[in-house]
Amino acid sequence: MSSDTQVVKLVQITDSHIFADPEGCLLGLNTRHSFNAVCDRVMREEWAPDVILATGDLSQDSSDQAYQFLAESFNRMALPTYWIAGNHDCNVAMQRTMNSGCISAAKHLLFEHWQIILLDSSVVEKVYGELSPSQMEFLTEKLEQHQDKFSLIVLHHHPVDVGSEWLDQIGLRNKQELHDILKAYPKVKGVLWGHIHQEYLATFDGIDWIATPSSCVQFKPGSTEFSADTDSPGYRYLQLLPNGSIETQVHRMKNIEFTVDYSIKGY
Repeated sequence: MSSDTQVVKLVQITDSHIFADPEGCLLGLNTRHSFNAVCDRVMREEWAPDVILATGDLSQDSSDQAYQFLAESFNRMALPTYWIAGNHDCNVAMQRTMNSGCISAAKHLLFEHWQIILLDSSVVEKVYGELSPSQMEFLTEKLEQHQDKFSLIVLHHHPVDVGSEWLDQIGLRNKQELHDILKAYPKVKGVLWGHIHQEYLATFDGIDWIATPSSCVQFKPGSTEFSADTDSPGYRYLQLLPNGSIETQVHRMKNIEFTVDYSIKGY
């Protein structure tokens, strides 16, 4: 994708955990209900995004039915949508069901001042993430080819420790290798991910490191063991400015009642 947009407006929706069963729940929360609420809220905002980034764990059960529901939902929004897989996803099924209409399996987006590089950090049948040699090569290739543009890197697994012991054990295994590559390209200005079901924002090495709440259940920050949080489902707006800076804000679904079973100790 290419565009001459001066300011790139993005919405990130992540970790929706949709089931084949329309009544499917994660920790007691109906994930289709919360996902629909997020999509409806995005469409009611004052400005429409140029792009939706759907950043993994879109399905809980890797089913065609879940991805078909997601595809229909995103296509109703009529906004260019790009996705990556998470540890609960199946790349093959996603390619089959989520690559038509407004939804694209493309992993490189070009704009006048920016490029967005989407990386697959999923590892088959593993909860943790890892970027394969081919993904590292893809990243380096795009950074080399477009050194005139600012870069936003997008993946599912967290490439920095976030202070939750159980989550940091299932983050990106080869994060140091990623950091070493990014340090060589000063126009990398942001790294964006999901997976941790909570908000995170830090700036170091000249890069904004950004995570976004789930569109369903949240995880408690700073927890040693698995623990659900009381925060509402959410999503993130980002604006990529021509000077290389990123403006961003999380929006929560505070006006809608959701029920979560906090006695459940895993997902």
